[in-house]
Amino acid sequence: MAARREQTESMVAESNSTPRPADAEAVPGDHPTGVAALVRLALVLIDRAGRIAQWSRAAEELFGHRAEVAHDRPASGLLPAVEPLAAPGQAAGSAVRRRCDALDTLAALTADGRPWAGQLAVIDREEHLRDVLWWAWPLPDPFGGLLALAADARPLRTAGPRLALGERLLPFAATPPARGGFHRLGAALTPPGRLRAGLLSADRLAGLLPAGSAARRALLLDVLDQAGLPALRLDPATVLPVLPADPQTAAAHAAAGLGRRYPTAQQRAARVGPPPQPEQSAPPARTVRGRTPGPLPAQRETAERSAAAQPSGAVGAPAGVPPTTPAPTIPTTTTPPPTAPPPTGGGAAIEPAAAEPPANGRPPRRSDQPPTGAEGAPSGRLSPFLTNGQAGEQLALLNEVGGKVGTTLDLGFTAHELCQVLVPRVADFACVDLVDGLISDSELPAARPDDDTMLRRVALVYNETGGAWDHVLSEGSLVSMPRRTPPGMALQLNQPVLVPVISADVAVDYAIALGGARLAQVVSGRSMLVVPLSARGTVLGILKLLRLPDRAPFDESDAATLKELAVRAALSLDNARLHRAEARVATTLQRSMIPTRPPQIPGVQIAHRYLPGDPKAEVGGDWFDAIQLPGSRVALVVGDVMGHGLHSAAAMGRFRTAMQTLAALDLPPGQLLRHLDNLAHKLGDDHLATCLYAVYDPINRTCELASAGHVPPVLVHPDGSGELLEIPAGAPIGVGGVPFVAKTIDVSDGSMLVLCTDGLVEVRGGDIGAGLAALCGNLIDPRQSPEQACDVVLKRLHSDDRKDDVALLVARFDGVAPSEVATWDLRVDHREVRRARSLVREQLAGWHLEALSDITELLVSELVTNAVRVARDRVRLQLIRVDKLLVEVSDDNHNLPSLEPAEQLGETGRGLTLVTKLAERWGTARKAVGKVVWFELPLPHA
Repeated sequence: MAARREQTESMVAESNSTPRPADAEAVPGDHPTGVAALVRLALVLIDRAGRIAQWSRAAEELFGHRAEVAHDRPASGLLPAVEPLAAPGQAAGSAVRRRCDALDTLAALTADGRPWAGQLAVIDREEHLRDVLWWAWPLPDPFGGLLALAADARPLRTAGPRLALGERLLPFAATPPARGGFHRLGAALTPPGRLRAGLLSADRLAGLLPAGSAARRALLLDVLDQAGLPALRLDPATVLPVLPADPQTAAAHAAAGLGRRYPTAQQRAARVGPPPQPEQSAPPARTVRGRTPGPLPAQRETAERSAAAQPSGAVGAPAGVPPTTPAPTIPTTTTPPPTAPPPTGGGAAIEPAAAEPPANGRPPRRSDQPPTGAEGAPSGRLSPFLTNGQAGEQLALLNEVGGKVGTTLDLGFTAHELCQVLVPRVADFACVDLVDGLISDSELPAARPDDDTMLRRVALVYNETGGAWDHVLSEGSLVSMPRRTPPGMALQLNQPVLVPVISADVAVDYAIALGGARLAQVVSGRSMLVVPLSARGTVLGILKLLRLPDRAPFDESDAATLKELAVRAALSLDNARLHRAEARVATTLQRSMIPTRPPQIPGVQIAHRYLPGDPKAEVGGDWFDAIQLPGSRVALVVGDVMGHGLHSAAAMGRFRTAMQTLAALDLPPGQLLRHLDNLAHKLGDDHLATCLYAVYDPINRTCELASAGHVPPVLVHPDGSGELLEIPAGAPIGVGGVPFVAKTIDVSDGSMLVLCTDGLVEVRGGDIGAGLAALCGNLIDPRQSPEQACDVVLKRLHSDDRKDDVALLVARFDGVAPSEVATWDLRVDHREVRRARSLVREQLAGWHLEALSDITELLVSELVTNAVRVARDRVRLQLIRVDKLLVEVSDDNHNLPSLEPAEQLGETGRGLTLVTKLAERWGTARKAVGKVVWFELPLPHA
């Protein structure tokens, strides 16, 4: 323990800390004991039905999806992820990175009832890959569902976590160890019982939990405490418990340390010295650190005149609005508060760019030398501007924006380019806040921005030598700016708003909008200019600029120049937005064509992989599917559309949809391929594809296969030997005139069926037989899981130089034990309904499922009654106990029942209504002869 404490203390950098003053106001709930890591945690709560019940504000900022969009939608498919899985003996870094779904993966990792902590990269709403640390807990009764916490790993591994020491929240920063930095930082869980032992603050953790009564939160917190609370593993010997970081608290500490962290202009001048005079032999260099060059005389006189013309407590209006036009006012003052230095002694408003030698060979004129006309006299009315070189600098700035902003069609990168051009040349701080609805919605919002409009910070750049900016909201943060604040007024009026010096009253309103009134002393005394970003008649957001007190404040000339700059930049931002919207539509369409998670079907384990031949595309012409059929059977499909590109992907989407529709009819494999071939002829002559369709019956342990010119599958027996199945090849879909013949084989429990496309086993210029021979060898160990088998196959057979798509599906056949299945044939007689109830009651008692007896008897009675009314020859009742209770009632009538409203006083028509209300899932399907109606009930907890 002593060694660990010394190691933790050595990671604390005293010089980077801002201790809270002794008389500072305590923040409720920040009384952790010992050492803990302060981390911004996002909360995602998934209910029993697999829907998102809670999506915190931090989750909005981390993943980009708004709470109103995520709430009550299925969790599956919301967060695509990239999961590197290492094959045996393979390093994790070289593993094949496969697409999956983050929330589905967390549900699978916690399916055994134990919590999980680790790293899982997520693709956010902006299609950016985020390195995310996860903590997930399966919730027992009475809660149910899944609770997940997430944190952005990039800032934690770049700068290290913030630490809480003792009973006071001291914002110490961890410095990286001597070797390796924080790149090994990962998610972990604390030992159980940390809260009960008083080693962690329950108040902070309880505030992060889902809304509810205090007793419910306390019960949930106790459940998490017994399972293990979130922690960070800094190295193999150091694990720190995690407490949720409050951004307002961090901002308050930045304000508390303002006097020490923000030196005055006089202190900076004493430390740096007077600004160097420019020489003709060398151009003036842009200074990022230290004090910027002082203003020219004309600039200083202009600033002083504007300050004298506006009395203390005067009202500032949007720049460019005529004085006679009434406009909402913002209380400002041009005289700084007592704690701020006077602005008139500051540096240059716009720093000159690095000058280049003139083409005419003459030495450059000094910037304070007045230009002359033909007779050597000043050039009339333009002399005040040309004398100080301001017009030239403004033109140079606009030219630089045109050349450096909008070089790509990435929205975030374009916003960063704009901010980087302006800092430190024009301002000490620049940020771009865009209307979040423009980013998240596919359509433009109809209403104009108002006080409730949410802005998302997409870019942030500041001069690090100008002071500390810990209070600033980070990129991805959400904020709403009311109209009484300068940013809110600029957004809603679509006009620049100039505040030469932020007075105390304006600072309070602005600080409250940022997150707390305690920030007022941080922003007070600075000069602010907020410019709207509007393009094509739509206000996209705002560009906010700040200058520290040691520079000349913004003036109307700056506002006019930056307004023109914002117009040009807004067009680039809007072009990037339109491009991203089109790319998102294409990506969403592509992802909808390929399943992300194999279905959970009793008696069979399934894993799949898909690798597009074009790395820029999500999908190509290959597809695969696993479709659950009545009787716990499963249909396995792999297909390959001939050709590449978007045309093949569109044809693949049609074939996959048609295959799912035909599979729902429960047709034999040969008939199904015949119907698919007929459909291809109707779609056009250019729709050609190979396909393999297999149906596995876990009760009878048989597999029926049919092929349409596809690569034959490989059956791996339980002893590890592989067999290339010889089935009639047939002709590709779309050729026509060739019969499709099915073949039925017996399969043993523990065997694996490997289905793939030719992109995996065919090498350009080689023989497809070599790849198939490798599959039939000892490549797959039947003791492995299907996931591991997929990774092994891809590692051995796939290479990055292959240009064809690869689809791989591996199914492990486990079967359903005969003792878990009960089947009865019933006569077409109404008296059989009573017998069906008796059979169900006895069978459930034998399975020790008496708790399900009443509801199962009721629903079976309704379905058997309906079947007896319409059947001609036979009715069958089947019960299957796997991870749930599956009940099927089939008959020889092919007409599917439909759910219809029953009459208020009618005696019939309520059977399916009861099934809908009482069963967890239910459905109907046609069979080769007749139909089946089924429902599922969850098994009672032991």
